[in-house]
Amino acid sequence: MLRDRVRDALHTGVKRAMAVVCSGFSYDMEVVSQGFVTNISKTDAENEERLHALIDDAEAPGERLAKLFEPEVLPPETSSGADAGGENRDTD
Repeated sequence: MLRDRVRDALHTGVKRAMAVVCSGFSYDMEVVSQGFVTNISKTDAENEERLHALIDDAEAPGERLAKLFEPEVLPPETSSGADAGGENRDTD
């Protein structure tokens, strides 16, 4: 369903954003928007391992934060199987 895909995208984005912040950035939004901080003294594999650990660490707090945004982002659930917007039609 579209609502589920929007929720999944929202949660993934928020979790990744939290991992970026936790990787060592200041809270300057321009800096944060550039992506993960890597350690130039480490190998690509070591930096990749650190990135995955940060993403794993952000899972639970990211889930909590994303749930706070659901009412603002997700369309309301419908009680019937169809709605005017065609949300229940999967055209992919």
